[in-house]
Amino acid sequence: MHMIIYSLVEASTADEALSTGKTVFDRLVGAEPHCCAAFDYYVTFDEEKTTVAGKARWGDLPTAAPITSEEGKDLLERAWETTTETFQRNLNRVKTTLEERSDDEIMRDAGLARHAFKRAGASRGPSICLYDQHATGIRHRGHLDRLLETTDESEMCWIVPADVHF
Repeated sequence: MHMIIYSLVEASTADEALSTGKTVFDRLVGAEPHCCAAFDYYVTFDEEKTTVAGKARWGDLPTAAPITSEEGKDLLERAWETTTETFQRNLNRVKTTLEERSDDEIMRDAGLARHAFKRAGASRGPSICLYDQHATGIRHRGHLDRLLETTDESEMCWIVPADVHF
């Protein structure tokens, strides 16, 4: 399956932001030593050669946008909305499971119940679409707000989208 994920990075230029974003995405696909893959591969929106991912799948998105620009604000809003909706959907599955099944049934469950618990508690992978420049999933509003407030004055906060497969 495919989804769009986003990285928030500090950079001086769009090229630098894209490069830093690609480093984040490399970590998330396990391309760097000692990194555990959360996704199979990624395609950024500067790539033209693919016919199944990136622009070919999702249309034109900026390769990187300052978080204060209209494009950046739109991407961040989209990312945060996806984050909250995904978490709520997973949390609802957990709540339903806890209401409908006994502890023993949950313990014996080979898939769905435990999978819902895992996804609600995930810090990387398909349950998380927004990452900081260290490839750490942004799971709550406080983390996001801290990143937006603590941007270095000499650099700007950028958002970089990528199409990932999982």
